[in-house]
This record gives sequence, C-alpha cells and structure tokens, in this order.
Amino acid sequence: MLLIIMKSPGAVVLMLWLGLLLVAAAEADDVDQLELKYIRSQVQDFETRLRTSEKQMRDLQRKCDKLQEDNSVLKKERDQSKVSFSASLMAQGEISVSHTTNLAFNRIIVNIGNAYNPNTGIFTAPIRGVYFFIVFAFGKGSMPTGAYLYKNEEKIVYAYAYAPSSDYWLKPSNGASLLLEVGDEVCIKVYSGESVYDNWNHHTSFSGHLLFPM
Repeated sequence: MLLIIMKSPGAVVLMLWLGLLLVAAAEADDVDQLELKYIRSQVQDFETRLRTSEKQMRDLQRKCDKLQEDNSVLKKERDQSKVSFSASLMAQGEISVSHTTNLAFNRIIVNIGNAYNPNTGIFTAPIRGVYFFIVFAFGKGSMPTGAYLYKNEEKIVYAYAYAPSSDYWLKPSNGASLLLEVGDEVCIKVYSGESVYDNWNHHTSFSGHLLFPM
C-alpha cells in the first residue's frame, strides 16, 4: 500500500509539501532563537549601560554634595571676614570721663559682624586675622586728654595731648594694626588724671575693621 502511495503523484506532492513545512518550521525556529539571543544581548547591554549610568549619577551626586558643602564653608568664611565697626562715645547729650574705666562707645555708626559690644566697649575678634583700630579723643586743655588702646591686658598705643589753658580744645588720636586670635579683646581705657569729652557733635570715636584673615 505504501508503495502505491509513494508512486502516486499526489502523494509525492504531499510529501514534498510536508517536507517544506518542516524545513520552514526549522528555519523559523532558528530565526526565533537568533532573535531571542539578539534581544537578550540587547537587554544585557542596556542593563550594563543603565548600571554604569546609575554609578555615574551617584558619583555626580556625591560631587554635587561636596561642592554644596564647600560652598557653605566658603560662604561662612566670607561672612565671618566681614568685620567692621565705628562708634562715638555719646548718642546724645554730653559727657566728660576722667576716672579709670573702659570707654563704652554706645552710639553705633556701623557694626558689621556684631563683634563690637556697645554696652561694654569691647571688641572681640571673631576670626584670626590682622585688624586695624583707631581712636579719636577730645577734651579741654585744662586737663590732659588721653586714651589707651588695649589688646586684652596689654597697652598698645596711647592718644594723648595737653595744653596749659582751658582755651584750647584737644583732639589726640592714635591707631595700630593688630594680629588677633579668636576671642582676643580690644578696648579703649581712660585713667584718672586724664579725661575725654563728647557731646552731640560726636568728637570722640573708636573704629576698627578686619584687614584680612590669617
């Protein structure tokens, strides 16, 4: 019977058709396998690039955080380096000081950084650096006019003038550049036997500012 089928033209065509289907199926399977391998390789490549990008993003974020931290430090240092004050002895009225005391210059003209305390008359260095200070004293010639610039407990310079007659008004001044550590104090002192005077014209003043940090 098989021989009969094989010998018939229809059977031959059927067998050829079945063979073509098998070959096509096999080729299609091979193509699917190739496409699957290609897709898998593309996915793996994408995952690798994604991991690389994520690492780069983390590195960039760390650098950004470090830059922000450095910027905050620089801003703080820049703000701390803005130190300047100027004050006169009296805000209003008049005063004559002739006893030993720290002079509290309580009329603030400017006090950037708030390192000067108008209640005590003491300037406290907020950062290490070189500062410049100057004092202008005012008084009548009948009594010596004098004021000392102090760094902590050390006399630095002395503004002094004297005239034998009260017909003279005196205005001595002096100043100095000082290397200060954090917490060092600078003030103006008057001693008994000498005096300073001030009124609404603000003759007697004390000023200082940071030249540069160290």
